[in-house]
Amino acid sequence: MQLRIQFALTQLEATHGIRILFACESGSRAWGFPSPDSDYDVRFIYSHPADWYLTLEEGPDTLSFPVDDELDLGGWELRKTLKLLRGSNAALFEWLQSPVVYREAAGFRAALGPLLPVCWNPRAGLHHYLGQLRRGVEEDLTGEQVRLKRLFYALRATLAARWIQQRPTEVPPMEFRPLRELLPTELTGTVDELLARKATADEKTTVPRPALLVAYLQQEYAAGQVARATLPVPRHPEPTLALDAVFRAWLQPQP
Repeated sequence: MQLRIQFALTQLEATHGIRILFACESGSRAWGFPSPDSDYDVRFIYSHPADWYLTLEEGPDTLSFPVDDELDLGGWELRKTLKLLRGSNAALFEWLQSPVVYREAAGFRAALGPLLPVCWNPRAGLHHYLGQLRRGVEEDLTGEQVRLKRLFYALRATLAARWIQQRPTEVPPMEFRPLRELLPTELTGTVDELLARKATADEKTTVPRPALLVAYLQQEYAAGQVARATLPVPRHPEPTLALDAVFRAWLQPQP
């Protein structure tokens, strides 16, 4: 699969005339709770040659492809990426923390690193994770049997939201292991059992709805809704000039 991913990235560069600056795993394989049949969620950031940007009309800023049973591939163009960073896009903050990196232009993440805390907006981050949790508490986890995959999606979003409420100046970690330190002690045994089950279960596996765990998710969703309106937003220097410098630097290969 590693060879297939590398081939796909190289082919994208040749076909579209782009340079892939960064490519990583963004799904359950990076979060730390994959199933044996989990697909590979590969996300990438790319740039065009400088001339591509010198037109009156902006070109497409996203590359996405049909998902097959193994590979989900999608990417954002550099200018779009930096605008999303300025807007504190939580998904992008996750990409840049991914423990599974498939490709990186030397120094790319290091160039963005100092800008992450400047661009981080905890209120926007909380809104993102509450949106993910909402699907869980209102749709996915309402039946007597629930999909194990969706249960962990909701739990991870819950813990990220809790992290933001407790540590608003810190970007929540992408991986589940540090997030689960925020889990109430009385739920750790249940979560350990479910994690062990997920490690050997397929993506469609269902389990009886764990009542105490789902009640915790519902309580945290309600608490997050209240906190969202009052969460303090730290004031940082305007990052646009620094982001413009990164944009210009990465249009062409570094010397």
